[in-house]
Amino acid sequence: MYDTPEELTDRLHRAIVTGPEDGSSDFDLNPEFELPAGRKLRPAGVLVPISLVGAEPCLILTKRSSALKHHPGQIAFPGGKVDEGDRDVTHAALREAWEEIGLPQDLPEVIGTLPPHETVTSFQVTPVVAVLRSEFEIRPEAGEVDEVFSVPLSHVLNPASYIVESRRWRGTRRRYYTVPFGPYYIWGATARMLRQFADRMGA
Repeated sequence: MYDTPEELTDRLHRAIVTGPEDGSSDFDLNPEFELPAGRKLRPAGVLVPISLVGAEPCLILTKRSSALKHHPGQIAFPGGKVDEGDRDVTHAALREAWEEIGLPQDLPEVIGTLPPHETVTSFQVTPVVAVLRSEFEIRPEAGEVDEVFSVPLSHVLNPASYIVESRRWRGTRRRYYTVPFGPYYIWGATARMLRQFADRMGA
C-alpha cells in the first residue's frame, strides 16, 4: 500500500525539515582518508525528481554518456555545477534538468533540499527534492545522457537495498555504497546521497 501523493509529499517535507543538518561525503566509509587542508569546494545542484504519475512513485535518474571525459556511463541525478547566471543551487538543478532530460523548469514542485554532499572531485553537491504530478516529454541531451530511466522510490528508500563494496583508488582500498536495480549499477556519490535520503525518510 503506497502513500497517496499528498501523504508522500508531507513525508518528504517532514524528512527534509526535521532531519539532521549533517551532510555526507564520498569519504564517509573511509575514515582513514585525510581530506586536504584548505580545499575549495565548487557548488553544484542536482535534482531528485520523484514522479507521482503512475501507480507507484518513481525516481527519475540518468545514465551518463559513455563518451564523456568524467564519469562516463555512470548513473546520476540530472544536475550540475552552479553557473554564474544561476540564482542558487535549486535554480542550477532545475536548469540542468531542463538541458539534460527536457524537464520543464516550472513542472517540478520543489519540496526542499537535503544537506550537501562532498565529492572526491571537490564539488559540494546539494540534492534538490521535487515531485512531478504530470508527465513530460523526455529528451536526453545528445552527448551527455545515454538514457533516462525510473526506479521505484520504494527501492531506493529501503536501506536493505544498499550494499557496501570496495575497489582500489589512488593506492588504497576505497569503500562506497551501491544500490543496484536491474541492469543499472547505481554507486558512488549518487548512491551515497540516496542512502542519506533513505535514512532521513525512515527516521
